[in-house]
Amino acid sequence: MLSAYPACFIKEDTAYSVIFPDLNTATCGDNLEDALSMAVDCLAGYLYSANLEGVSVPPASSLQDIDIQKVMDELEVTSDEAFVNIVTVDVEEYAKAHFTKSVRKNLTIPSWLNDAAMKQNINFSQVLQEALMQKMGLN
Repeated sequence: MLSAYPACFIKEDTAYSVIFPDLNTATCGDNLEDALSMAVDCLAGYLYSANLEGVSVPPASSLQDIDIQKVMDELEVTSDEAFVNIVTVDVEEYAKAHFTKSVRKNLTIPSWLNDAAMKQNINFSQVLQEALMQKMGLN
């Protein structure tokens, strides 16, 4: 499911600060492209962690409700290049690609089945992953 929150992008020298006023979290990037990438990562990490910890997150404000000048005043920052943009991320998909790591599982199967699978060069990890996803209806 796609999540979307407004973020304030504030240029300071050549870098950008990125503030999510609704979530009280921030990140930065060396340039605009990096800041956009870091904003997606920050939003995904915040929402993913909140979900894991069972913490409710506030709803996203509309773009029109974000006063970037107020945000800059609170941070005591001035910039001639500042704007508000919506940052979107599919947290579940992002987490699969960036936050989750593989874990080792030991299992026991009959020797004859192991021998037959080895002869066919079957990847046990792949088969187990596919079977688990099918069993849980995730494919």
